[in-house]
Amino acid sequence: MSLVTKSIGLAKKAKHRFQDQIKERTPVYLSPVRRIERVATKERVCAMTFDDGPCRLPASPDHFRGKALTLVLAEILERHGAKGSFDVVGDTSANYPDKPGKHGSASWGGVRFDHYPDFGKDSDGGVVHCPELIDRLLAGGHEITSHTYSHVLFGWKPLVYGQRKYLQGLEPVVADLKKLHQAMEDGWGYPVRLSRPPHYVDGIKGGFTSYDAYALMGYQYMAASFDGAGWLPLATYEAEVEATWRPMEKLLLEDPDAFRGQIIFQKDGFNMARRTPIADGLDKQLQLLTDHGYKVVTVSELLERSPFCDVQPDSGTGRAARKLLGRGWCPAFQDNTLRPDAVLTRGELAMMAYGWETVQRRIDMVRAGRAPFRDLAHRHPYAAAAALAVETGSMSAPDGRFRPEAPVTAVELAQFCSTRLGRTPSLENWATLTHGEFFLMAAGLLEG
Repeated sequence: MSLVTKSIGLAKKAKHRFQDQIKERTPVYLSPVRRIERVATKERVCAMTFDDGPCRLPASPDHFRGKALTLVLAEILERHGAKGSFDVVGDTSANYPDKPGKHGSASWGGVRFDHYPDFGKDSDGGVVHCPELIDRLLAGGHEITSHTYSHVLFGWKPLVYGQRKYLQGLEPVVADLKKLHQAMEDGWGYPVRLSRPPHYVDGIKGGFTSYDAYALMGYQYMAASFDGAGWLPLATYEAEVEATWRPMEKLLLEDPDAFRGQIIFQKDGFNMARRTPIADGLDKQLQLLTDHGYKVVTVSELLERSPFCDVQPDSGTGRAARKLLGRGWCPAFQDNTLRPDAVLTRGELAMMAYGWETVQRRIDMVRAGRAPFRDLAHRHPYAAAAALAVETGSMSAPDGRFRPEAPVTAVELAQFCSTRLGRTPSLENWATLTHGEFFLMAAGLLEG
């Protein structure tokens, strides 16, 4: 293994440790947009995603008689009865002027921008240049998701991509997403519903994030829970191929149920050494999963089977939360958990009911810098939903204070249900209400 490769791997591990530490200290809020990494399921079912395609260039090294890489991956999937989610780009040919980065580095495809499938070969990749590959993927029953039109970073990422250009605010990010969305609508009548930000950069200039952009688009955030490893260059191609399946084999031997509900990350393109180990490793990966009784489905099908990551879909709580989700509510936190045992707060109740309705209002509120209540800042994730809840009369804010962290009382719940649901539950002698209890109660009222 080269010094460069070791450095990349160590930097990646350090970044993940740093992100995990931040994650532990960062509060999690209810959200219209959920980051989907894996879901709770009793079935041996999982999903595979393939970033950065479609790619018309052949695998490298080419063991498939010159076939386009995307076609190779589709055919391997189909031989195993599997369906993939292909996270495509639109066209990177406008990402110039630029110069190629150092071979084997994170900027291998360009210093200022990404170029897929490679620098100076943009016309061999992307939806715009490879419509025949999109035709083929759809004909094979695979899913198309959005990796943005131009694959330009949403915001600044100094640690790895400090020299990269990035989009200058929420409007350019949404415009880029809309461009690919429209290309899929116009060309194939295909409704994109899932997206993954380039290089997982979430921060957007102006105090916004990818979650704001995805909320405006009506998307969910497609992440992953297992790394297929084909992106990282190793000393030899053989070592790279082995790295795609050996960790999977080890994990399955330790726990045959380990991949239940997981989303596996893969590349539909070259790694940093301009090789494609996934082309020769995918068959082995799929054989391992098949041998252990797994079915590989699209991410959308995985979510249809089980929407949340901490509650089984066939439980009473899971069914009730799914009913609310289908009615346009926001029952889940940003990390796709339901947390059914958590005490329901006033801010959470407002967000659960009005989150989708106040997506644009939240953005306007952040820009205006005006807080709706004395105890709720304008940037708070629940500020806009709380304002609408008070305006509609379903909740109140005496003395200009909303008390977002306060548990919901029985009287407050009765007021909310009467206004929002048109029915009032019987007042019980309880001091607090959990999320799970509210899901069951609200779903029952909606059925009635």
